Amino acid sequence: MGIKDDLYDVRGEEPVLVRDWSVEEEKKAKRKLDLIIMPLLTLGFFCLQLDRGNIANAITDNFMEDVGINQDQFNVGQQMLSLGIVLFEIPANMALYRVGPGKWLTLQLFLFGTVSMFQAFQTNYASFISTRFLLGITESGFIPGGLWTLSTWYTRSETAKRVMIFYFGNQFGQASAKLLAFGILHMRGVGGKAGWFWLFVLMGGFTIISGFILGFCLPDSFKRPHPTFLPKWQMFTDREIHILRTRVHIDEPAKGRKKKRIGSVAFKKAFSNWRLWFHFFITLCNNGPQRAFDTYAPSIVRGFGFGALRSNAMAAVGLFLQIPVSFSFSWASDHFNRRGETVIAGFSCHLLGYIFNRIFTEINNRGVRYFGVVWTQTFGTFSHPLNITWMSLTCTDSEERALAMAMVIMGANIAGIYGAQIFREDDKPRYRRAFATACAVLAVGLALAIIRYVDDRLRKRRKAQHLADVSSSDVSREQVPPAKPAEDQPIPVIGRRPSI
Repeated sequence: MGIKDDLYDVRGEEPVLVRDWSVEEEKKAKRKLDLIIMPLLTLGFFCLQLDRGNIANAITDNFMEDVGINQDQFNVGQQMLSLGIVLFEIPANMALYRVGPGKWLTLQLFLFGTVSMFQAFQTNYASFISTRFLLGITESGFIPGGLWTLSTWYTRSETAKRVMIFYFGNQFGQASAKLLAFGILHMRGVGGKAGWFWLFVLMGGFTIISGFILGFCLPDSFKRPHPTFLPKWQMFTDREIHILRTRVHIDEPAKGRKKKRIGSVAFKKAFSNWRLWFHFFITLCNNGPQRAFDTYAPSIVRGFGFGALRSNAMAAVGLFLQIPVSFSFSWASDHFNRRGETVIAGFSCHLLGYIFNRIFTEINNRGVRYFGVVWTQTFGTFSHPLNITWMSLTCTDSEERALAMAMVIMGANIAGIYGAQIFREDDKPRYRRAFATACAVLAVGLALAIIRYVDDRLRKRRKAQHLADVSSSDVSREQVPPAKPAEDQPIPVIGRRPSI
């Protein structure tokens, strides 16, 4: 009889997972986990956003003219990026689920960093389309993979807060890309190359270097708590692993039933859950206008009469402002458990930004019009991670959560496909039609969020009423019957304090 078998009695009854550690021990282990996992995943997301978004800065440096494409052809290239992500999102997430996040996420940084760097050598429309599509393929699965990784190391309530921290990497990447571009694009003429050439080379090179950092520092799982490049380095003690893993299984026993692959039953369960589809369409509505606006924000600011390079720096202001605003919404969502309310509030502010921009197209004051840009950037992004957090709390097990993450990120990238055509050449420079279209799309998303919120309230009310009707005895809050641990995870120590 093996060690794992000893944990179950002859009748096949499952044991009880016990909190055999102090509060201080748990805080210390969780603090160490935060200092390792969060900076690394956030760095990866930062790099992804640099490589995905630097094209918006390149077009202020005559990228289209140098490559020989027009704005509508550029939009097709942006669609190809999103198409590559959509087509390979779920396969990439399944690969991560099988081989582990340490190896997979590290590999992805090397791949999309290399593709991003080679964008510097584009010379025509065909090479532009090809590199955008390849970039989409290599980026696919990274965001849901990062989100799923968080859900395996943290409890459900802790994951919600850390999803927002993870997305700060995206937000900081959006803002930094534009500010860095202001400096890098001044290199036009160095080595006889355009400024956008150096933009792609330097940002792609930074991503490759970051891939080495993840390879040397990112632990894989509870069973393999060591980095990909240093397989003999135990980043956590046995005691720390026991505490971290057991508390996660106490919070959600289903995580102990993790399988090596996602089966058809899990697919059916996830794709037949209409609430997950509501979150999918909420993201679809939010991210289309947001992705389009982020691409053209520097060009829109340039259209107000500001210089080309200065426009990149000015387009970063609202993106930096969104970071503290996003943190405030995240804190309120987590502290007061107001998931739906914060999504609705963020959506409303985002919609108001496009209403401002549509009204301001009739005004010639560039300061007023610039205010519309800053407002839209400040409130444009964070409804998406708040929606993801809300959705993750709807899932009942890790398989459903992994697929739900892939679904909603796939929705974000499908949004990029239609969003790429919102700002068209025949509508510039004021883009009246684009802003009106964005208002309509966001209004639909806001309505969906309100319906989902009402459903959530009704569900909670019915659940509370049911518990009040059937509950007549106290239920222990200290012990829960767990699931049998997965084969690829360490075995919990049951009923006794393990040696250190």
